[in-house]
Amino acid sequence: MQEIVPHIFHWTAFHPDIEQEVHSYCVTGLGPVILIDPLAPSDGLDWFRRHARPEHIYLTNRLHYRSSDRFVEAFGVTVWCHSAGLHDFEPRQKVRGFEHGDELPGGVLALKVDALCPEETAFFIPVGAGALAMGDAVIRENEHLEFVPDELMDDPEAVKRDLRSAFKELLKRQFEQLLLAHGQPIVKDGKEALRQFTGGKAAAHR
Repeated sequence: MQEIVPHIFHWTAFHPDIEQEVHSYCVTGLGPVILIDPLAPSDGLDWFRRHARPEHIYLTNRLHYRSSDRFVEAFGVTVWCHSAGLHDFEPRQKVRGFEHGDELPGGVLALKVDALCPEETAFFIPVGAGALAMGDAVIRENEHLEFVPDELMDDPEAVKRDLRSAFKELLKRQFEQLLLAHGQPIVKDGKEALRQFTGGKAAAHR
């Protein structure tokens, strides 16, 4: 568990279904403690019991439910996903829906991405200089931002065009950190990294 900036904690865990390390976040300092796309750490949930008991989980899309069940059982958290993805959950999971544009507990804004899947959402997190959390819309490989592979898109060129249009709207927000579900977060100049990627430029960022 690493506090990458004050109140934002980052960790990685191995996802057996996709056989990759994935990235999750815990945000404090907003009143309620929130988790984003959480996959439980390999050493369990004790860190959360000691340091930050979560109250809400925000999913960037329906496929990122990951270990939410474990957090619900341990802490009674409320899990949130955009309403377009609710059909994929079992009734026992009791996931609550939101719409793009909604303000969620803690003042987190659910911003529209869509394009890749109807429920794809970015979360604007009002901590410090601001952070933007993104799911599958953009990933980070070899230090560079990229789209997911073309075979995961129904119409790659159309999807990429629509994603870039969505990114231009996201760039109207002020943020410094770019929190990614697939790839290391960009702690400094995250907005500039997304701006360059949106314009078709590749640049390495820390």
